[in-house]
Amino acid sequence: MTAKQTEPVTIVSLRELNLGTPEPQPRESKTFTVEEAVETIGFGRFHIALFLIMGSTGVAEAMEIMLIAVVSPAIRCEWQLENWQVALVTTMVFFGYMVFSVLFGLLADRYGRWKILFISFLWGAYFSLLTSFSPSYIWFVFLRTMVGCGVSGHSQGLIIKTEFLPTKYRGYMLPLSQVFWLAGSLLIIGLASVVVPTIGWRWLIRIASIPGIILIMAFKFIPESARFNVSTGNTQAALATLERIAKMNRSVMPEGKLVEPILEKRGRFADLLDAKYLRTTLQIWVIWLGISFAYYGVILASAELLERDLVCGSRSESEVAVTVGVLEESQSPCYCHMFAPSDYRTMIISTIGEIALNPLNILGINFLGRRLSLSITMGCTALFFLLLNICTSSAGLIGFLFMLRALVAANFNTIYIYTAEVYPTAMRALGMGTSGSLCRIGAMVAPFISQVLMSASFLGALCLFASVCVVCAISAFTLPIETKGRALQLELGLNEYY
Repeated sequence: MTAKQTEPVTIVSLRELNLGTPEPQPRESKTFTVEEAVETIGFGRFHIALFLIMGSTGVAEAMEIMLIAVVSPAIRCEWQLENWQVALVTTMVFFGYMVFSVLFGLLADRYGRWKILFISFLWGAYFSLLTSFSPSYIWFVFLRTMVGCGVSGHSQGLIIKTEFLPTKYRGYMLPLSQVFWLAGSLLIIGLASVVVPTIGWRWLIRIASIPGIILIMAFKFIPESARFNVSTGNTQAALATLERIAKMNRSVMPEGKLVEPILEKRGRFADLLDAKYLRTTLQIWVIWLGISFAYYGVILASAELLERDLVCGSRSESEVAVTVGVLEESQSPCYCHMFAPSDYRTMIISTIGEIALNPLNILGINFLGRRLSLSITMGCTALFFLLLNICTSSAGLIGFLFMLRALVAANFNTIYIYTAEVYPTAMRALGMGTSGSLCRIGAMVAPFISQVLMSASFLGALCLFASVCVVCAISAFTLPIETKGRALQLELGLNEYY
């Protein structure tokens, strides 16, 4: 009887002993996230290739946007256009950009960044080529509007770069993308100086569509964002992409299994206006709108100052003489004056300004932070807009335009980085898309200020530009979140206010 009583006790104690040994095993199974994988793999050859290919989207975009500024004198003369008709071309381009920027942002968060980028380049290149065959002003406006729709998807290239770059490299590599925009701007101005006077503006448009076509073929070397893949539950594709990057960089993957939560709610407009993001979103929209208004205002004002020879806020005698001649011949209120070689040189010099402050901009972004850096450059932009009214020589005017282009480019650099960093993966493309869409309102208004109001009241136009920049500077300084050194967020939770 005694043996029967003690036997069950022995069995229980042995089971307890056996059950106790496997407990540490689940703790030993390691997992990692995409963020940890990106940081572990580090920066290498893949990121250089990514930077060159995705950065080159800026070349194509700059050529398409700057195209209007360099062909406006030619189309003005060919179709006998008035000021508002020339301004309407730019406005409609940005109207197409505004509408499709939101649409492409929604689709990119749901179906992938790479797909939308590819479609946008096909779209843009196709309609850009068609523009060169425009039989009339109306067709020209419509086809350039379609080009604007396509160009709006190019921002997905920046998002792909952002989502693949390690945290400490984003503040250095993303501002360097400005080099590609500068290259595109200089390329289209240089081509215009040679092509427009010889074989005409239509051939300039055909040549300008070539970089976009070449880039379409280069996209096959760039994978879909791993962050997007894991957010949709496609962990295998994300893992394959990360392993490919590690192999190219001659690095190693983290140990364990890739684990990320699947985000059911992706690309929802309501999330941008969630209580946690509402203030940030509204202030970002104000800043984007103002930066775009100032940026394209400077570009178009530069062309207008050269085309109309506006010095010290008044037209020169040469302009009045030419205008009278045109009125006597055609009884048309339009102004027809083609760019001279010196005008193209001035545009090139002022455009080079876009890279002038890049080193200081990079230092400011990484040491002062995104918010403070942006507020300083916006404040300086307002100051130089006002200085543009000072009666000065041609060299002084070029110097002011040079600094303005440098400052407005720095503003764009910073807000692009900030917007891509502040929103989580679930709505990053939508956040960028809506911001890009809202900013086109500023771009749509800018032509009427630079090309219409500036002719009536030079000082009034400059004061308006400066006032908007001051509002943006205040808004940037009071942004609730600083993203410097912060890892990219996956979900909608937000506890990084500081």
